[in-house]
This record gives sequence, structure tokens and C-alpha cells, in this order.
Amino acid sequence: MKPTVYIESSIPSYLTARPSRDLVKMAHQQITQEWWDKRDRFELFVSDAVIQEISQGNQEAAQRRLAAVDGFASLDFDEPVIDFAKELIAENLLPEKALLDAIHIAIAALNGTDFLLTWNCKHIANATMRPKIERKCRLVGLVPTVICTPEQLLEF
Repeated sequence: MKPTVYIESSIPSYLTARPSRDLVKMAHQQITQEWWDKRDRFELFVSDAVIQEISQGNQEAAQRRLAAVDGFASLDFDEPVIDFAKELIAENLLPEKALLDAIHIAIAALNGTDFLLTWNCKHIANATMRPKIERKCRLVGLVPTVICTPEQLLEF
């Protein structure tokens, strides 16, 4: 059985964006492409939250993002997900302004994915927040998903 990966919105965004002149973004784009080329080692998932997020903005760019994840199975985005996301915020594990980020974490955790893949290092793949999020998952009886960047999952 292949490991399961929840693809957060930043992944199709970096994958399909025009090449950046910013060195960090350019590196993220290249690493994302390298990981993407090896994606068949995983079972990939998105959610309605991802689809809604990547549908926004420039329509041409949105179509490229949507095409990248076309055919991926969609994970549940229901009341328990919203409740858990709100708990993460209420317990100051993420800031209130990061509700969508909390929703991504909740979707991955409640659906039991092995990995949550993201370039959002401010609120999701954050070394300070991650252990607290994992602890909260364990407290409610969930096995925490491994939150990581494509770079961290490249050699899996």
C-alpha cells in the first residue's frame, strides 16, 4: 500500500506558477517539480478546501492549478473537520487568521493521511507549532499526519 499524501494548496501553486526570479521561490518551484515527478510512489488527495483555494485569482493560472490535481480523490471536509480546526485555533495552536490552514491540518488528521505536503511554513509546516499540533491530535485519539515540505519528502 502506498503512503497517503494530502496536497495542500501551495503545492499546485508552486508547481504551476511561472518561474520566479526570487531565489527561494525558484528553489521551491524546482523542488516541487522534482517531487511531483516522483509522485507515483504515493496515493494523493486534495479536498474541497484546496479546490476552492486554487480556483481563486487569475483564471488562466487557476486552470493550470486545477489541471495539476485533476482526478485526485477528495477527502472529507465536513463538520468534524471544522470543529477540530476551530479547536486548534481556540487552543492557540494556530492564530485565528489561519483558519484555512487549520482546516487543512484537520482534514489531513481526521482522514488519517500519512503526510500533509505544503510550502506553508508560517502556520502549517512550522517547527514550533508542529509538535503542539501533533500533541493535540494524540490527545483526541488521532495519529498525527506528518507535516512536511516536498524537500523533506523527496527522498521517501
